[in-house]
Amino acid sequence: MNPGSPSSSRADLVEVLDQVHAHVRPLIGQGKVASYIPRLANVPIDRFGMAVATLEGEMITIGAADEPFSIQSISKVFTLTLALEALGADLWKRVG
Repeated sequence: MNPGSPSSSRADLVEVLDQVHAHVRPLIGQGKVASYIPRLANVPIDRFGMAVATLEGEMITIGAADEPFSIQSISKVFTLTLALEALGADLWKRVG
């Protein structure tokens, strides 16, 4: 594989996802689900999945990545990204 080629990038992403999954696997099922949020209270504690969408449109997944889920607070990160794109550093004048 040539560095920077799509197949090289894919192989690198697969390796990263495999490493993260191996690291997290012993922890799956520990802790508690967020019972104060009804949609999250019903999520089985043993679910774990990751997905990466490449710029070429390929989806690389591992674990329960195909299972629908509620994004809850992670949506705030996406909203912040859009606000930063629109306002740049001026955003921090309004947000601490």
